[in-house]
Amino acid sequence: MTITVNNLQELDAAAKKILSGFPNDRIFLLCGNMGAGKTTLVNSFCRALGVSDSTSSPTFSIVNEYRSPHGPIYHFDFYRLKHEEEALDMGYEEYFYTDAYCFVEWPEKIPNLLPEESRQITITVSSPSSRIIVVK
Repeated sequence: MTITVNNLQELDAAAKKILSGFPNDRIFLLCGNMGAGKTTLVNSFCRALGVSDSTSSPTFSIVNEYRSPHGPIYHFDFYRLKHEEEALDMGYEEYFYTDAYCFVEWPEKIPNLLPEESRQITITVSSPSSRIIVVK
């Protein structure tokens, strides 16, 4: 699935399209350069899933948990990890191996720990206001 987003207002519709296109998937890996819009897309996913809490990047906490009508939603940001063992120490498997939605920024920091059934989302900047989102 490839989606072109021309402005921020189109992001919520893109998130809904991805979730409806992959209704059984729960682990989404967000790849893209710094500033591509990974956290902004996760915020749109959270809105689409009915999260009423304020959402933000878990850069310093590594993981944020949000409540939704679909159960807990976990938002990871592994940017600051130096070694995969840090994810092991935080008990990542307790999050990944449930039926909860998990949105993972910087999954390339933990390549050997990612579940096989993960769905990869790559965000590419095509202009200052537009992005190309590819879901595999």
